[in-house]
Amino acid sequence: MKKRKNHSPDFKAKVTLEAIREELTLAELSKKYDVHPTQIDTWKRAAIENMATAFARRGAAPEQVSAAELDKLHSKIGQLVVERDFLANAS
Repeated sequence: MKKRKNHSPDFKAKVTLEAIREELTLAELSKKYDVHPTQIDTWKRAAIENMATAFARRGAAPEQVSAAELDKLHSKIGQLVVERDFLANAS
């Protein structure tokens, strides 16, 4: 049984950039770098999908919290306030 290969981020970037340029087919890149064509295609799709984050402003607002999660957090805060007040009055 073959051992799984762990490719460095630099290697993935190099292969992905060549795949995006489309100067060689996936089969040719696969043979050149000894990587399965499906893996190259996966790296290419991931790079294209995440490309916008490279241009995002630093310090931009974090992703919005869902309404359900916000309600859950508010209820937890309320519970903790009640517990704190109870313990403060008990002592």
